[in-house]
Order: sequence, then C-alpha cells, then structure tokens
Amino acid sequence: MVHRPFLSIIIPAYNEEHRLPTSLEKIRHFLHTQPYRTEVLVVENGSNDDTSGVVEQFRTRLSADEPFTVELLHSERGKGAAVKTGMLAAKGEYLFMCDVDLSMPIEEVNKFLPPQMNVHQYDVAIASREIDGAIRYDEPSYRHVMGRVFNFVVRTLIIPGIEDTQCGFKCFTREAARQIFPYQTITGWGFDPEILYIARLRGLNMIEVPINWYYMTESRVNPIRDTVNMVREVLRIRRNGSRGLYAAKAHPSGGEIIAD
Repeated sequence: MVHRPFLSIIIPAYNEEHRLPTSLEKIRHFLHTQPYRTEVLVVENGSNDDTSGVVEQFRTRLSADEPFTVELLHSERGKGAAVKTGMLAAKGEYLFMCDVDLSMPIEEVNKFLPPQMNVHQYDVAIASREIDGAIRYDEPSYRHVMGRVFNFVVRTLIIPGIEDTQCGFKCFTREAARQIFPYQTITGWGFDPEILYIARLRGLNMIEVPINWYYMTESRVNPIRDTVNMVREVLRIRRNGSRGLYAAKAHPSGGEIIAD
C-alpha cells in the first residue's frame, strides 16, 4: 500500500485522562523530528473517566500537515485486549506497543527501527531492562526482585532465553504481528508471555534491545496480586500450548491462515 505508514504506535489506555495529554504531546514532538510517517492508535479499554475525550480533543488540535495520524479505538477491558485490538487494526510496516506512561522515553523507539536496527535481524524486538546496556532508574528493589522471580517462572515453564518478557514496549514486523495476534487469548496482564510464546512456536526471531527505563510511581501494576495472576496465566499458556490451542490453522492448499 502506497499510503501505509512506516510505524504504528499502539497505546493501551485505561483511565488515562491525566497522563495521556503529556504523553501525546511528547510523542507529537518526537514524530515531528522523524523522516517517516506514523499512525498512533490509542486503544481505550473500559475506562470510566474521560480518556476518550482527551484523545478526541488532541485530534482536533492536529493540523492537516502533521507527519502522523491519531486514531481512537475501543476494546473490551484488559491491557491484553487493548493491545490485540490495536495490533490487528494497525497498518504500519513496524508495529510498536507502547505504555502510556512512557517509562521508556519515546526517543528510544528508533533503536527498534532501521537504520539503527538491521531490518533483517528480527521479527519481534523486545525492550529489555535486564540485558547489558540497559539502565533502570529509580525502581524500588522489591519491584525488581519480584520481576526477576516472575521472569524465572516464565523462562522455566514456557519461554527460555528471554530476560525481560514484561516490559511494555515491544516492536513487531507487520508479518510477525499477523502471525501472532489472531491467536492471542489472554486479555489481562499475562498477555505478554502469551504473545512471545506464540512467536516462539512460529519460529520467529526474537531479540532483546537494551533501553533506558524509568520507574513511574503511578504504575498500575500491583506487584503481589498481579504477579500471582500472571503466574496463573503462565500455567494457562502452557496448558493451551499442550492442547494445540495456538496451532496455526491451514488453508486446504496448505498455506497458513493469518489475519490481514
């Protein structure tokens, strides 16, 4: 498609009327300095505040010559549901999942894209807070320890070799997204390991990219409750995999069915 954007930024947003204005302005400022066209998809998922209104107001302030577009989508409740909705609607060559708090500064997006990243090097690029070159700022030690415990569970049970499955910033080539997200079943916090598990089943090349990451005090993650729930969902992913729930459906001609 001639008019397809180079980059799609998918932002799940639940009750984000206060953080969204600042984040959207930061993204706008960044995109004005870039040579490529972008679409920004904000996916509201069951908010009971004015998240949708904030996005619509931001859109009205955009001029016709902006190097990006902003769209408001809606999904059922859950971050996983919002990401899936955005990924299946996105039109870009690269699809970037982005937390609204921008705990990874938006400028780091270019680490995942050519020319900084070799276009043939990956299908899925995972922002990592753990590998060499990554820097964490201001994170409480207990949060880091709990994250490492959960990651150990994930690596042991379903996805060996990935040091940081939970960071909310990930980039997918268009083809990789078409092979992963139609099969996603988890709508809550545990969707991250599921989409990476599906990518591994598909034989997709996954890499980790070191980032600068800033702990945000307004984080929505409850370190105890959400960790317990995510461990349950890791076990669910393992059961789903053993039952063949993520197996690709095939055309009679033998080709794989993937969403367009």
